[in-house]
Amino acid sequence: MIKLKHLASSLASLALLAAVPLAMAQAPANPTLRLRATIEKVDATSLTVRERGGEVITLVRPAAMDVAEVFPLALADIKPGSYIGTAAMPQADGSQLALEVVVFPEAARGTGEGHRPYDLLPQSTMTNATVADLAMAPSSVPGGQKLTLRYKDGEKIVIVPPDAPVVSFKPAKADENVLLVPGAKVMVTAQEREGKPTALRVIVGRNGFAPPM
Repeated sequence: MIKLKHLASSLASLALLAAVPLAMAQAPANPTLRLRATIEKVDATSLTVRERGGEVITLVRPAAMDVAEVFPLALADIKPGSYIGTAAMPQADGSQLALEVVVFPEAARGTGEGHRPYDLLPQSTMTNATVADLAMAPSSVPGGQKLTLRYKDGEKIVIVPPDAPVVSFKPAKADENVLLVPGAKVMVTAQEREGKPTALRVIVGRNGFAPPM
């Protein structure tokens, strides 16, 4: 099992990579870390997960921990005017090739607006912005979409392949005991609090669906 000192070190070293969590417009004062993981064990006060690198981590599960359910959408659900977040890979022509797209619920419009490095893959980026224009993707990406994304400081062209996961999320606090079960795929925003690794927010898929972010 990973030691607290190891997690604290990871939190500090990855602080610069930790983009704004989906439900927060500004990062908290202390470093946060995203854990993409599978739940190993859960009880009323703790959450044990195996993150994608294989390490097992036990986190405090506070009563105020935010829980959101991620669910799949279709590519056609991305509309002009949608506020989205997309993890992508920079391309030689200056565009971004989407790895996934999150269509934000209207109540979360404006969350984390902008373009920044992201930690889904090496060299990946995150753009949270409004879909200003939508067109067919170039012939090199048949069946995809070409999105013009505008945010307060700029604009990005994002190509979404037809096989890129498109998802949204909704509050799931009332269902957390149904969703947070061994085997569930999660993305946990964690932070060291009072000397203990603590889960601040969990994004979880139902029936084995994995958050693609």
